[in-house]
Amino acid sequence: MDYSFTKDEELFRETVKEFCQKNIAPVWVEIDKKRQIPADLYKKMGEQGLFAIPVSAEYGGPGGNMVLASIAIEEIAYADPSVAVAVYALLCNGWPMLLQTYGTEAAKKEILPHVAKGEGFFGIATTESHTGSDLASHKVTAAKDGKGWVLNGEKMYISGVGETSQLPWGGGFWATARTGTMQEGHRALTAYALLGKKDGKMLAGYEPTVLEEIGRGGLTTGGFTLKNYRMDDKYRCGEVNQGFYLTMEGFNLARTVVAAACIGAARWGLDQAADWFKQRKSFGRYISNFEGVSFKFAELYAKLEAAKYFVYKTAWLADKVYMEKDPRFNPRDLNIPASMAKMYGPEVATEIFRETMKWYGAYAYSTECPLYRAYLGCFSYEIGAEGAQNIMRYIIARDVVGQEYVRW
Repeated sequence: MDYSFTKDEELFRETVKEFCQKNIAPVWVEIDKKRQIPADLYKKMGEQGLFAIPVSAEYGGPGGNMVLASIAIEEIAYADPSVAVAVYALLCNGWPMLLQTYGTEAAKKEILPHVAKGEGFFGIATTESHTGSDLASHKVTAAKDGKGWVLNGEKMYISGVGETSQLPWGGGFWATARTGTMQEGHRALTAYALLGKKDGKMLAGYEPTVLEEIGRGGLTTGGFTLKNYRMDDKYRCGEVNQGFYLTMEGFNLARTVVAAACIGAARWGLDQAADWFKQRKSFGRYISNFEGVSFKFAELYAKLEAAKYFVYKTAWLADKVYMEKDPRFNPRDLNIPASMAKMYGPEVATEIFRETMKWYGAYAYSTECPLYRAYLGCFSYEIGAEGAQNIMRYIIARDVVGQEYVRW
C-alpha cells in the first residue's frame, strides 16, 4: 500500500498551510474571545477554494475530493485549534458534497456556488432537543402541500445558525423531517436542503436562536423553529422516506473531516508540548528528561499517527465510492473506517490537550494560556457532535460482528 500523498496533494497542503498561517493563526485567539469569525475571512477562504472542495466546477466548486478536503481541514485546525474555523469549513465541505450527490439540479445550482464563494453556509440539522443520535425519534414534520412541503417543529444544537443569518446570501442545512408516522421510525424520514435565508432575505416560518457554548466560540450553535415553513419540492433530497439512509451517508463524510479537524488541532497541541520541553526545567533538568513525561509524549505521538491513518484511509475510500465510482466499493464500506476516525480522533485530541496542560502546569489553568481553548473545541466532538462516541463503537461492532448479534 502507498501511504504517501501525491505531489499535487503536497503542494495543496503547502498552499493551504501558507494561507492559514497568514490569515487564521494570528487571529484565532481573538476569534475565540470575540465569539465571531471575521466576515472578510469567509470571503478570503472562498477565494482560496477552501469551501465545497469536493464539489464540481459545474456547481461552482473547486472540483477536488475528500482527501483534499481532509488536508485543508487539518491545516485550518492547526491554525485555529479551537476548531471554530475548521468546523465551519468542514460543514461547508461534507454536506455540500452530499447535496451534490442527492440534491436536485435546481437546488444544487442555486445553493452550492454561494457556499463555495463563502457567501453562504450549508451544514447539518438533524438534532432535536429531546434526542440527537436517535433519528428514529425525531418529530419535525413535513406535509405535502400541492407541489411543495410545509414543515413544522424544532431543531436544536445546530452549528452555523448565526452564520446562516449573517452571511450575505444566507444558506441553510441538510435537514430531515418526518413524512410518516412515529411508529415507522427511521423509515419515515425525508431529507431536504432547508434554507433559513437566501438572496439576503430571511425566509418566512424560520425562526433561529443562538446558544452560548463553553468552547469553539467563533462558530455559533443554536436551533431554529419551523412554523408552517413552506418549501418547493426542488429542495427535497432523494426519494420520500429515504432521508435516514442518505443522512447516514452524509455523516460518514462529515465524520471524516471532523476527525481531520481534531488531528490538526492535536498536532498543534503536541508541537506546543515539544516547544515547552525545550524551555521548561525542573530539578535542574528539562522535564522531557523524565520518563513519566517523554514516554507519555511518545504514546500520544503514536496515537496521533494512528488517528491520521484512520482519517486519510476513510477519505481515500470516500473518493473511491463517490468520485471514482469504483465498483469494488459502496457507501456502506465507509461505516467502519469513518466511525473509527470519529471515535479515535476527538479522544486522542482531548487526551493530548489534557496531558500538555499538565506539563505546562499552573500556567495552563490561566486564560493567558490558549491550550484550554483548543481542548474545549475538540471536546465538543468527544461529547458527541456529528455522532456520539458510543454510537461509533456500536457501528463498528455491528458491522464487524453482524447486526443479528449486535442490536438494540
